[in-house]
Amino acid sequence: MSPKQLVQEWVARFNRADVDGLAALYAVDAVNHQVVMEPLHGREAIRAMFAAEFGRARMTCIVEHIFEDGDWAILEWRDPTGLRGCGLFRVAGGEIAFQRGYFDQLAFFRLQGLPVPERYLE
Repeated sequence: MSPKQLVQEWVARFNRADVDGLAALYAVDAVNHQVVMEPLHGREAIRAMFAAEFGRARMTCIVEHIFEDGDWAILEWRDPTGLRGCGLFRVAGGEIAFQRGYFDQLAFFRLQGLPVPERYLE
């Protein structure tokens, strides 16, 4: 599966809130760094993050563009509330080895009607 195809599958599983399916796309020692939090190391930590996020919010990823360059795929996305973001995925051995995501977490909380955690405001 090419990096672009893997990200297309990632989007499909994300939109089904398939936590286990998403986690299975990552290498055992993958790193996921959403810039609004510290990097997560390992498939299980990434799985726990998805479980927590899908537990508190309804999330939908609408693809605007997916670009591929070598072992990288770049996803530009939006959601139905107007939130926008970008994700970079490095694929190795048919699995996501590294992911970095950029989005406005404060806007995410507000658009989802979620309280802003105290530690976020520090």
